[in-house]
Amino acid sequence: MTASPSLTITDSIPEVTADDRAERLASAGSAWAQRIDTDPTTARLTYRVRGTGAGAVATAIRAGGHEFVVDEPAALAGDDIGASPVEYALGALISCQVVVYRLYAHVLGIQVDDISVDAEGDLDARRLFGIDESVRPGFTAVRLTVALEGPEPEERYEELRRVVDAHCPVFDLFANPTPIDVTVRKL
Repeated sequence: MTASPSLTITDSIPEVTADDRAERLASAGSAWAQRIDTDPTTARLTYRVRGTGAGAVATAIRAGGHEFVVDEPAALAGDDIGASPVEYALGALISCQVVVYRLYAHVLGIQVDDISVDAEGDLDARRLFGIDESVRPGFTAVRLTVALEGPEPEERYEELRRVVDAHCPVFDLFANPTPIDVTVRKL
């Protein structure tokens, strides 16, 4: 008896043609433009996500109808059953870049046949562990490598990069301070 090949996460992502993607982007852009033109307050979105501690240091996350686990590797007291918080942060940046590249490629008429993004983030753990309060606890640097496949000249893809950097919400979260209001309550 032969074992079935195991499924990967990408096996659950539906195949979409370039024409279907273009239609979806045009339709969504048109619907949002009409909605915002009618009532500008509809452009203001609030996202809600809930996390509950589980295991040693894992967190069970619920975002809309989706659930996932965030954990740490054993070296950081975790069970390594999910990506770490900083890996998810880099993943959020990558996925937002992919969406916004596709959106603005469509808007600007720049052909992108394929896209992949790699991210690296440098983090100094001394602050995390209370060893050196003078260093930043978060990333000190993030590097993105965006690989675009298509027939356009390099200048057009550079134009696209500038537009994406100016419009990508998660890029903005990394590039600029965001006010955070924290409330602690006893259950």
